[in-house]
Amino acid sequence: MAEHHPGGVAHAYVLINTEPARTEAVIERLSAIPGARVREVLGPYDIVVELEADAPEYVTQILREKIRPVPGVTSTVTCTWME
Repeated sequence: MAEHHPGGVAHAYVLINTEPARTEAVIERLSAIPGARVREVLGPYDIVVELEADAPEYVTQILREKIRPVPGVTSTVTCTWME
């Protein structure tokens, strides 16, 4: 599968819930994803990740391969848009 390339036309906010004791470790792991901006937030979600990719399928690839499998991630909600 093709690799993610930041700076593209597909964008997403990924709203993430984590196991409470693992939020910091999840943030550290997600911060290594090229093109991702990771922030801890207050409210119903623990982390928000903003992604940029060349195409929508790369956003899906990142979710499947680099976000959802991270130990401590319990759920995600993704909001996407195109430029």
